[in-house]
Amino acid sequence: MAQKVVLGFSGGLDTTFCVKYLSEDKGYEVHSIIVNTGGFSAEELQKIEAHAYALGVKSHTTIDAVKGYYDRIIRYLIYGNVLKNNTYPLSVSAERLSQALHIAEHVKKLGASAVAHGSTGAGNDQVRFDMVFHIMIPGVEILTPIRDLKLSREAEISYLKEKGIAMNFDKAMYSINKGLWGTSVGGKETLSSKGMLPEEAWPTQVTKSTAEEVKLHFEKGELTAINDRKFEHPSEAIQYLQTIAGPFGIGRDIHVGDTIIGIKGRVGFEAAAPMVIIKAHHALEKHVLTKWQLTWKDQLAQFYGNWLHEGQILDPVMRDMEAFFERSQQNVTGDVFMNLMPYRFQVIGIESKYDLMSSKFGKYGEMNSGWSGEDVRGFSKIFGNQVAIWNSVNSGQ
Repeated sequence: MAQKVVLGFSGGLDTTFCVKYLSEDKGYEVHSIIVNTGGFSAEELQKIEAHAYALGVKSHTTIDAVKGYYDRIIRYLIYGNVLKNNTYPLSVSAERLSQALHIAEHVKKLGASAVAHGSTGAGNDQVRFDMVFHIMIPGVEILTPIRDLKLSREAEISYLKEKGIAMNFDKAMYSINKGLWGTSVGGKETLSSKGMLPEEAWPTQVTKSTAEEVKLHFEKGELTAINDRKFEHPSEAIQYLQTIAGPFGIGRDIHVGDTIIGIKGRVGFEAAAPMVIIKAHHALEKHVLTKWQLTWKDQLAQFYGNWLHEGQILDPVMRDMEAFFERSQQNVTGDVFMNLMPYRFQVIGIESKYDLMSSKFGKYGEMNSGWSGEDVRGFSKIFGNQVAIWNSVNSGQ
């Protein structure tokens, strides 16, 4: 009896090769799975399923992971206002982890002896998938034909043509990966240290030119309504906001970062909804949280984002930080008003019953009602006392 292998399947060139190679050359019973984290339409998923069965898979499974992806990962990225290198909302790295976790669960369900993915040996995804599999399904063999055989695109195409596979082998000028938390765009301009993607490379074209105001409502740190339209789940609010902000060309940028394998990399991305949400959420937090809540959140968020990017979603320290993030959101409730314009946006302001910027406590730079001038004189002397002592002791040096 042939051994079962679960293959993470997107329907592209690499995973198409994997199906034929693993089933016909290696004799495995291939069970394909696609985990939708917001990047595929229902029609696209149907085509991918039909393609998988045409290639000869024993079974094909489609997982709708959009809501679970938000619940397990994205909401903590929002709570932490996470932007890697102050730029990138972790669009692809976060969704790869969600996909790896679902694939591992499917391996358990089927009792497969092997798991496979189509990653090459040149990027971050190979590490993310391998690491999750080593932890979640220890002892299950990990098969990576593209990486192990060091195949070129041309070699894969030649192999598939020999197998009689009919598909579009024309390589797109730009590599695009779409998901709930943004879309990555790679092309010749991102392969070197200088170059910007041209207008036609961006998946969402700019069709709006008139400024538009939008109101985002947060409940305990989660986006629950847009312009008074309420949503059952925050993932639906994210998708709706993308339809509003995306046509402005908001959230386009180039991320330069350190890969897990130690090299520098550049990638373009468009993430209108994520960027607007993170900035709106942060603006609300600056009004309702204390100085030290904000300070510690910033420090934890930087580590959390980097560790997530490097595939360490299963490290228990992540649960500890998530608990801190969640507790910090108890008063992050209110409305944030944003002005959307072509290629940019502005935070107009917030309204919240938890707003700590209340006139009854004083107006910064104008007047106060909670203390006297003498109170400040004494506070200033005590607050600088230790530094004054140090300067007095060391003034002769």
